[in-house]
Amino acid sequence: MSNTTKSKVALAFSGGLDTTVCVPLLKEEYGYDEVVGVTVDVGQPAEEFDEADETAEALGVDTFVVDAKAEFADLCFDAVRANADYQGYPLGTALARPVIAQAILDVAIEEGCDAVAHGCTGKGNDQLRFEAVWRGSDLEVIAPIRELGLTRDWEVEYAAEHDLPVDGGNGGDWSIDTNLWSRSVEGDALEDPNYVPPEDIYEWTATPGDAETELVELTFEEGYPVALNGEEMDPVELTETLNDLAGKHGVGRTDMMEDRMLGLKVRENYEHPAATALLTAHEALEGLVLTAEERQFKQQVDAQWSQKAYEGLVMAPLVDALEGFIATTQERVTGTVTLKFEGGQCRPVGRDSEFATYSESAASFDTETVDGIAQEDATGVAKYHGFQTRLANKAKEATKQTTEALPDGGSEQ
Repeated sequence: MSNTTKSKVALAFSGGLDTTVCVPLLKEEYGYDEVVGVTVDVGQPAEEFDEADETAEALGVDTFVVDAKAEFADLCFDAVRANADYQGYPLGTALARPVIAQAILDVAIEEGCDAVAHGCTGKGNDQLRFEAVWRGSDLEVIAPIRELGLTRDWEVEYAAEHDLPVDGGNGGDWSIDTNLWSRSVEGDALEDPNYVPPEDIYEWTATPGDAETELVELTFEEGYPVALNGEEMDPVELTETLNDLAGKHGVGRTDMMEDRMLGLKVRENYEHPAATALLTAHEALEGLVLTAEERQFKQQVDAQWSQKAYEGLVMAPLVDALEGFIATTQERVTGTVTLKFEGGQCRPVGRDSEFATYSESAASFDTETVDGIAQEDATGVAKYHGFQTRLANKAKEATKQTTEALPDGGSEQ
């Protein structure tokens, strides 16, 4: 660090225990003269911004709030085109972190900071996702919680001793992360895989079965969701509206054991009603318009895209290459899908597209000849189908009979 200029660090700031403790530590332990807090809006509740603002004011920290909801929603809709999930749940936090990290880095550079810092521990994924973005710059990267080996109990005690404006955490039993696309709940009793979570951990999803069955129609253009029940909406509005609509039916809950990047297995609970509905509808529309070969190969492409997104590496060259294939397939993924919300479930019950790779007359049991193809034309195919299997089984049976005919059941002396 230069001795002639005042050093400054930009901190990913939420106003919670971890980032609040980081403020004095960055000064005491790392020697920075000024800490700038950066809060990035990717769809968190308003009260979280109020908390961050109040905490920053009490700490005497200047803060910047960056609205990145639109950028984040665009990335989420890219994820829809890639049918993105990780071990069965729609990606949410993983998609948000690179957006947040880039916004913080932009502020840090604009404000002439020497470093960027986060309050992540050394056990989670977010440290890797933030730093994958930051380490592409010339700024120093600091992780006080990880580097100093701090525990939550130590942080609570430190905050009390230094009269820091925190009440020991998020004000509840759970560690919660919320954005436009998903809400994650973990920690405390939920760390026991056998603990049955109470209904009050959920905020976005009602108890399944409490609402009457409902049909909704989603419209897609080239794989992107563009309208709900015929009303065009931008990605943010569509996601927020569908979160409320699907959430009333209890759609979009996941309780799982997740394998993190560092190898740890953790209990996670997620809510993602809009994401569940959009991914379900998109995959149903692909089933109508894509060929069997395209669908089969795209599963591999989607899996690779999802893995890189989980790692926070949506900027990787591989992702660019994968999206080239995805974009080509999505040229025909235009149409509508009708979903049924019922008892916490979301399932497609209708699909329509001008690009359908489907012939109703060819598939119907009530037609005889279509495009010059008749039922009896399948006879030759049926004769060849399984031909090698039948040959192999005959050869195996013949070998078995020969062996059994030998003395001592086939044992040669």
